[in-house]
Amino acid sequence: MADTLPLTGSARPRPSVAYRWTVLIFISLAMGANYYIYDSINPLERIFIDRLGFSATQFGWLNASYSVAAVATLLIGGIVIDRIGTKKAITVFAALCLLGAMITAAKGDPVTMIAGRTVLGLGAESMIVAVTTALAKWFKGKELSFAFGINLLIARLASVAADNSPTWANRVFYPEGPGGAPSWHGPLLLAVSAGVLGVLMSVTYWVLEDRAEKRYELGRAGQVDKLEFSQMFRFNVSYWYVVILCFTFYSAIFPFRTFAIDFFTNRILAPMGGASASEAMKVLAHEKAGFFNSLLPLAAMIATPLFGLLVDRVGKRALFMMFGSILLMPVYLMMAYSSTSLWVPVSLMGISFSLIPAVMWPSVAYIVDESRLGTAYALMTLIQQIGFFILNLLIGKANDYSGAGISNVPGYALGMWIFSILGFVGLTFAILLRLRETGPHGHGLETITTASQTT
Repeated sequence: MADTLPLTGSARPRPSVAYRWTVLIFISLAMGANYYIYDSINPLERIFIDRLGFSATQFGWLNASYSVAAVATLLIGGIVIDRIGTKKAITVFAALCLLGAMITAAKGDPVTMIAGRTVLGLGAESMIVAVTTALAKWFKGKELSFAFGINLLIARLASVAADNSPTWANRVFYPEGPGGAPSWHGPLLLAVSAGVLGVLMSVTYWVLEDRAEKRYELGRAGQVDKLEFSQMFRFNVSYWYVVILCFTFYSAIFPFRTFAIDFFTNRILAPMGGASASEAMKVLAHEKAGFFNSLLPLAAMIATPLFGLLVDRVGKRALFMMFGSILLMPVYLMMAYSSTSLWVPVSLMGISFSLIPAVMWPSVAYIVDESRLGTAYALMTLIQQIGFFILNLLIGKANDYSGAGISNVPGYALGMWIFSILGFVGLTFAILLRLRETGPHGHGLETITTASQTT
């Protein structure tokens, strides 16, 4: 559809390029704030266990409770956005993120923190939907894809910042220096600060959109993905293969990130004496572990768009999903049983984390009729969040059962086996998808390319 205005006397100009990209920066910073709040607990597992008496299972509940709220969001968030509009919705949801961060930081006990993370889940996932919906007002055609990419780039930079917070905010984590007790409260107050920034950015966006509505011609907001229960069980076999791959892949990545910094820290310290290592070495290991965990979102920021361009050019989408699954399978057991540098398994994981999403999410548009895409994506996201809920609790219980910790690094192996099994299951369904898509019931996943779409 051409980017033209109706030929009437009341026609108004489109917002200028500078205005639209200013909007993009503010709305992306608002979304980045909730990414930071979500990932702000990643470096805190061992501090919560040692200072607050948490178990690994209770720590797992911090993100599991978020996922429970996210499921509720999928059922009601779209309705709220439709009713009050995107500019109000983004601000309301940003305020919920801030409230969740404040509750989490209010008191150092599991019940209060789990309640805070639940509130965060209600706000953060709805906010992501609202931001995605709003971007369609401001950008069209090829510009829209690039705008989405910049939006996600800024949000993932916030995740990188959260993982590396023990380094750049070292004095917040260790206010008494390397030899003193680490702080559980200071890092959570940093997350509250991010929430304040998110609200300020959201209010600024509200003002910018309100002003633009009076002066410019804006596009229509994008369609909100919604679950339509009547359509849930009418999807074809290829779609369900992709959904199961999504469940296994993301359940092996994001719950791993919940516990990874504690695991990396203790694995790094093991050859240095473990629990008997100096406090300075423990601080350095904590910082290095945060860096390794941040490599996953960092790799995805750079490589996912490049893999997307490659797949659009050559096709073979199911084959690429198989390749990504194969890369993921050995990394957890390699980390558990091998003395290989963490650079090797984390690099393999980073390639897989960049490749599979670049192929998987767009593939749904080839498999499912356009009129049912909203339900297809909403259902896929719901099942993904169920996976996060199950695996965050399961890995926490596995680490408690095995007594995993600085004095028992082999205790993490049970959790690594669980993640590895998910990798094997994912590969199985990627192979099944490949077989189906190369057969008579294929949808073009392996054959449609940019060249074939333009001929």
